[in-house]
Amino acid sequence: MRMSPALQGEWLRQHSLPVYLGGAELNVAQALARWQQPVKYVTAMPANSMSDDIRHYLGSRHIDHDSIVYTGERTGIYYLPQGTDLKHQAVIYDRAGSSFASLRPGQINWDAVFADAGWFHFTAISPALNEYMPAVCLEAVQEARKRNLFISVDLNYRARLWQYGQKPESVMPALVSYCDLVMGNIWSMHSLLGVPLDENIHTNPADDKYLSHARQSSAFLFEQFPAVKFAANTFRFDVESGIRYFASLDEPGRQYQSPVFKVKSVVDKVGSGDCFMAGLIAGFCHGWAEGEIIRFAAKAAIGKLQELGDATSQTMEAILQS
Repeated sequence: MRMSPALQGEWLRQHSLPVYLGGAELNVAQALARWQQPVKYVTAMPANSMSDDIRHYLGSRHIDHDSIVYTGERTGIYYLPQGTDLKHQAVIYDRAGSSFASLRPGQINWDAVFADAGWFHFTAISPALNEYMPAVCLEAVQEARKRNLFISVDLNYRARLWQYGQKPESVMPALVSYCDLVMGNIWSMHSLLGVPLDENIHTNPADDKYLSHARQSSAFLFEQFPAVKFAANTFRFDVESGIRYFASLDEPGRQYQSPVFKVKSVVDKVGSGDCFMAGLIAGFCHGWAEGEIIRFAAKAAIGKLQELGDATSQTMEAILQS
């Protein structure tokens, strides 16, 4: 759950603390369900009345929640002041000891989870929580691979979560080795996988320079991780009060690019990358051409910037027509 306090202590004077149900994987699930894609969400929650409310909410969003594990004592929380994003120094994580962070290998019934499934998606946030979660994630991707599922990962890098003595680049490669699609950017690929990064890329920046770097980073991934078939990179830059945004999708030997989008103002930055990820998944599930996929995913991400909250309410038709 995301707690979103108003700035300058106003949340205390108002006696109000807005709550958004989200998290990277759930944001993806909500977008896909909104676009009529059957989707199942796997997590852990305590067996209490608050979890009942969350379960009913997921059902109202047409998300299959039958595989949720009920264990532990609390739901994970983080605090993000209004108007900021997850890169902001003010973000506070309160996830230690949560039901999800307390999961161990063997607790999830993967036969039930993956029944009738064709795709498994997770993010780099999960293995960042503690020393046990990499094993849970590894179990997940191994079980998904046994069933020949398409596997994707979002390389969300949260430096404040990697605090249990392991560096990301010692954990993530084992998980990415099972993935078909890797989404992130040239910076997260460097931080999480050790992909070479031009530290001076911001000097005289140009779109073709960033896209060329994305091709290089993707080529490195394809060489180091033979299972990876596609690599997606997003580029989001603050311009005054707005955003300049574009993205690419690479496969070995070829790159597909989105248009460059410019928006003058932003309502909420949270969940834009998750919406992009959902756009990729939806495009692949519909069998679209790669160029169509990257355009749709980027347009979905731009639309999410104009929405308050973690998950998008955009319809697929509205995105396609935008």
